[in-house]
Amino acid sequence: MSQLAELADSIEMIVVGAVGLTSRALAEAAPEMDLTFPQWRALVVVGAGSDGVRVGRVAEQIGITSPATGRLLRRLQQRGLITLSTDDDDRRATVARLSPLGEQTRAAIVDYRKRALHSLAEGMPTDERGELAQAAAVISDAFAPFT
Repeated sequence: MSQLAELADSIEMIVVGAVGLTSRALAEAAPEMDLTFPQWRALVVVGAGSDGVRVGRVAEQIGITSPATGRLLRRLQQRGLITLSTDDDDRRATVARLSPLGEQTRAAIVDYRKRALHSLAEGMPTDERGELAQAAAVISDAFAPFT
């Protein structure tokens, strides 16, 4: 197997592990919310916008149609996780923002994952942590277009 193939396989396993960790975090850090992956992804995207995020942008980021995204966001609004309002700059557009409960939920899930990752990192050889941190930063940068 080539070095490039080995690297791709390792990154694939990291991605699979991250999905598994996120599943566990959704179930354990916010069980009462019963969030699906698309709902979680929407919370991440909406939470990244300090002044809110347009529905169309959320749709682009999570990879579903604008009508489906609108329905998903309305469900999150009914559960008190986000607010939806008309965009001040374009009255035809709708902007989503995290509610205080949405911020709390998002933070609980992110904190759960960070604690799990910290624990994972503690188990890695101390003399290799610097190299691993540099490699992880390179991989993280490569994933930037997907976040």
